[in-house]
Amino acid sequence: MNSGYTYCDRVGPEAAGEALTAFYAGRYRHSDAEVWRQRLAAGEICRNGQRLRADVALAAGDRLSWHRPPWHEPAVPALPGPLFDDGDLVVFNKPSGLPVLPAGGFLEHTLLAQIERRVAAGELDGAAGLPRPVHRLGRFTSGLLLCARRAATRAWLSALLRESTAGAAGPGPAVARCRKTYRALLQPPAPGSPLLALRPGDSLDLTAPIGRRPHGLLGQVWAAAEPGDPAALPARSTVRLLLRGGGSWGPGGEAAESWLVEVAIATGRPHQIRIHAAAAGAPLLGDPLYVGGGMARSEALPGEGGYRLHAHRLRLPTPEGGVLELEAPLPPELRVPSDG
Repeated sequence: MNSGYTYCDRVGPEAAGEALTAFYAGRYRHSDAEVWRQRLAAGEICRNGQRLRADVALAAGDRLSWHRPPWHEPAVPALPGPLFDDGDLVVFNKPSGLPVLPAGGFLEHTLLAQIERRVAAGELDGAAGLPRPVHRLGRFTSGLLLCARRAATRAWLSALLRESTAGAAGPGPAVARCRKTYRALLQPPAPGSPLLALRPGDSLDLTAPIGRRPHGLLGQVWAAAEPGDPAALPARSTVRLLLRGGGSWGPGGEAAESWLVEVAIATGRPHQIRIHAAAAGAPLLGDPLYVGGGMARSEALPGEGGYRLHAHRLRLPTPEGGVLELEAPLPPELRVPSDG
């Protein structure tokens, strides 16, 4: 059981006069108003430092705190030792099922918490600072994850990853200073999918913009953008077919036909590969959230697993003008004979 957590919120003018339970039910959609009334009665919620026991109308500027009691977190896999460590940059091969940072039902069962424990135990050098993640991978996405001990390095790498998206919205190839390559298993493409024309070794650019769409459980979720959405984010994924058909992995471990692909991304939008594959008519095999057209199921959540997606290779320039090439070993189901 973890130590619990306190969630802090500030009431904006748009919520003035709203009932506290309605405010929380709208902000934290995993619980309805009745559950929030139970938490009020249990003394878990304070307004402006005063513990409440009954529902109240909120005022703009109110400071709310929900003291979530300790809870049991789902078990997660252990983080293997670093693939690369130069005293500042640290690269891990994140296993599927391990969240990077606290979110949802995870507080202490995270990659960051495992790093903190290893530094405290002297198993990982923390003299130059705690290695902190530079970016995220979805909980069930495995593979290369960059961390850095120095804040300046994290800022530099973050800027580098952002700059790698330059040109993604315009014509012609994206200007990619970084090259990020994934492996994934796809469902066989639906009739009419552009992926059906691919033969092993062929590539196809997927450029569906990504935006927020209404979602029954979360309010909004990232998905293929609605046509004409001015807030849509440009995105580019290049899919290369490795194996067409076959495969021996399914959502429950059963045999399932699948397509094995390599995906190079010039942008890093939320759930980009999952959305682009679904938008092209071939969702990731076992993906519980994204379906044909790049839409999200209203009853599923982004953090649910069942798919296979692996950050396999990363090529990035170094501050000294060199190039660093990193590779995370492939899970057996994502390998081809030529991988050796």
